[in-house]
Amino acid sequence: MRARTPILAACLVLALSAGPLAAPALAVTSASSAHAGSGPDADALRAAIAGLPDADATAALVRVGGRDGTWRGSAGVHDLASGRAADPDARFRAGSTTKVVTAAAVLRLAAQGRVDLDRPVQRYLPGLLTSAFEPVTVRQLLNHTSGIQAGDGWGDSFEAQYAHRFDTLTAREVVASAVAKGPEFRPGTRQEYLNINYTILGLLIEKVTGHSYAEEATRLVLRPAGMRDTYFPGADPRIRGPHNHGYQVVRRADGGTEFVDVTDWNQADRTAAGDMISTTADLERLITALFRGRIVPGPQLEEMFTVPAGIKGATYTAGLQRFEHGGRVYWLKSGARYGYSTFVAATRDLSRTLVYSVNSTDAKGESMNPVAERVALAALR
Repeated sequence: MRARTPILAACLVLALSAGPLAAPALAVTSASSAHAGSGPDADALRAAIAGLPDADATAALVRVGGRDGTWRGSAGVHDLASGRAADPDARFRAGSTTKVVTAAAVLRLAAQGRVDLDRPVQRYLPGLLTSAFEPVTVRQLLNHTSGIQAGDGWGDSFEAQYAHRFDTLTAREVVASAVAKGPEFRPGTRQEYLNINYTILGLLIEKVTGHSYAEEATRLVLRPAGMRDTYFPGADPRIRGPHNHGYQVVRRADGGTEFVDVTDWNQADRTAAGDMISTTADLERLITALFRGRIVPGPQLEEMFTVPAGIKGATYTAGLQRFEHGGRVYWLKSGARYGYSTFVAATRDLSRTLVYSVNSTDAKGESMNPVAERVALAALR
């Protein structure tokens, strides 16, 4: 159960022939610039999402904000059957952007003195890891330097996972499968981005508070950030409320391709690592409230902007990733579940923010979705 890392580079374009799609739809809801020449490039952003649906994505929802100005746009369709325009306020599976919420919840507990970031997780969750593991600190889980291997899911292929889309795999089952493999490296010596670190942090939150992860993440983060349309579905495979359908393109036995509706899917195994449903507006509220210090106090907030020292190639912090582009440093997080690709990024001073949800037809592919890449490069310039 390895998670993909965000890629903002030259990416392979899917060459798919999946038959005719519904007529494209494009809507720009608002645009403004605080200073001439400094705001979002509206033409580039419109071009980035024009022509949807296509072979790469069926819809895209984009919000660019910050002191430089704002841009809001949506394109594509609600579903392929009806062809009606995509809902710009739709909910979607936010995938690994859930980790931003989990990290913030842990850091708030640290600020309250209920969690010590330098304390081994074995002290909080005795018996979870075997004696084969050296002490793994909470901080090492947060910044992906724990050395714990990936947990197992329902299989590696789309077909295997799709067959179990309504089944439930618990967080403890996932952790047990990871622990059984033993450590991959000594804690603190390497950085490897894996869901398992945040799955364990979800269990830590539950043990420390005595309440479910969903309850505490809502209390500690969602509510203070004003994220009224965000929730944790648990074993419920549906997306409650307005949402655009997600699709995965698959190859048929005859060599052709088809779009499989993957909107309904039980994501309980992801829990604190990726089981959140949200909106672009709510994710924008999250990153804005976080960076302004309204959720996590200053000393603990620094963890979200601190890449572990002395580890070659490290870019991840507590919940975020450092990325430099166009002379600016962005702090970002991506997420991908079948049918949905999500991205949140901002400069630390909030002069530029970006949130998008792209209904990618190959969200778990090795390359960044072409539509998502165009949006990111148009917005982060």
